[in-house]
Amino acid sequence: MTTTPQTFPDDFLFGAATASYQIEGGAREGGRGPSIWDTFCATPGKVVGGDSGDVACDHFHRWEEDIDMMAELGLQAYRFSIAWPRVQPLGTGEFNAEGIAFYRGIIDRLKSKGITPMVTLYHWDLPQALDDQGGWLSRGTVDAFAVYARRMAEEFGADVDMWATLNEPWVAAFVGYGAGAHAPGHADDAEALQVAHHLNLAHARAYRAMKEVRGDLRIGLVNNCHTPRPWDPSSEADRAAADHIDALANTMFHDPFVTGEYPAVLLPNTAHLTDWSFLQDGDLEEMHGQVDWFGVNYYASHVVRHNPNKGQETTKLATLADGHKAGANSPWPGDEEIEFMPPTGKLTEMGWNVDPSAFHAHLIKIHRETGKPIYVTENGSAWNDQIDEDGRVRDTDRVEYFHGHIGAVLKAIGEGADVRGYMAWSLMDNFEWAQGYAKRFGIVHVDYDSLERRWKDSAYWYQEVLRQRAVVPVEQADALAATPPRTF
Repeated sequence: MTTTPQTFPDDFLFGAATASYQIEGGAREGGRGPSIWDTFCATPGKVVGGDSGDVACDHFHRWEEDIDMMAELGLQAYRFSIAWPRVQPLGTGEFNAEGIAFYRGIIDRLKSKGITPMVTLYHWDLPQALDDQGGWLSRGTVDAFAVYARRMAEEFGADVDMWATLNEPWVAAFVGYGAGAHAPGHADDAEALQVAHHLNLAHARAYRAMKEVRGDLRIGLVNNCHTPRPWDPSSEADRAAADHIDALANTMFHDPFVTGEYPAVLLPNTAHLTDWSFLQDGDLEEMHGQVDWFGVNYYASHVVRHNPNKGQETTKLATLADGHKAGANSPWPGDEEIEFMPPTGKLTEMGWNVDPSAFHAHLIKIHRETGKPIYVTENGSAWNDQIDEDGRVRDTDRVEYFHGHIGAVLKAIGEGADVRGYMAWSLMDNFEWAQGYAKRFGIVHVDYDSLERRWKDSAYWYQEVLRQRAVVPVEQADALAATPPRTF
């Protein structure tokens, strides 16, 4: 029998996470080139409200005060991403000294405040020039990514130990190239599978390139986990449906690096969509062993069933990663008879269910299947945040969400899972991809007109979690918050 510890290990890293396109702004400043998300946002009907990341949270100009705010919160780590088009505008050729200097400033200031930088190389903002040449459908982009990764290791490797190559390759491939709901907006199942493979290969080549610069860098891969549970666990067909989704969502993005193979069900289940000729001799051998840790991004769970009549129904229940309904295009290649059941229980503003038990189960699963250290690189929730008359944002729903999920991490550690850090999503409200500015995930409220930062009650509560290194009771949130709240 295992016992859940009361506090987190002394070397456990607590922090928060953001992404370049979601917070930086400065889209046409400092030598930055256009990305596929600039193009996607400029396409009518693609983003709620016609929003874009042109200004976002204006972190490009406010990064110093933002880091000061992180220090005041007590963050031990900060996970952020480098915008590839900011440091190499075309994705090949010349690097941009202004862009490199921008991230050098961030890294130096973080370290001066005692905050560990965790750098992600790719959080979906591919240089548009590379997309014009085929994007992730091309092996040329794979090779370009390795060159970019090597240069970033050369520039920052002396000061940054923790790196993630890719953020959520599932979303980049299956939502961006399969469902068409994210940039670059393609809708082709065969392309999605090819892109997923090329992203895996890009990680492997970047890993090797960076290790040649500094062999002791800790380099991981971040995936958004899904927890597909069979509607009827006694049904072989429902269990097979869950296994197919698990292969596409989870094991496709860690098996090649752990076992040197794709999951057994993946190729036969998708053979009617593609001949997998993009999987070339030597690719899997190239991937095998090329990872030091895995990042887990978790938001909600899923229940699936086998439904041979799904295509005849008038409604489709599959929900995309960004909260859009799948409509005619599904992000799940080969799911012709797989139905996602409506979520149950408490739902966030994204329509995602609150299920800490699935998070705990997934951490145990990843520990068992990979044997690698795990970092929770994103975990959070969107709610209808309102500023009260006294200036506070009483986001009790978010505090309850964090309470349950941080507790799930502590429970998993008590059961032997090698979880070494937790990054709350997100440090502040930001551009939520296809949802624009309609959804708020931050523990810090952002006024998108004035750009003022305002601590929500969850920020004060999380600050106390970091101070105690324990799961603080939800009931303490009200007493911990300041009136008026801290603003920047």
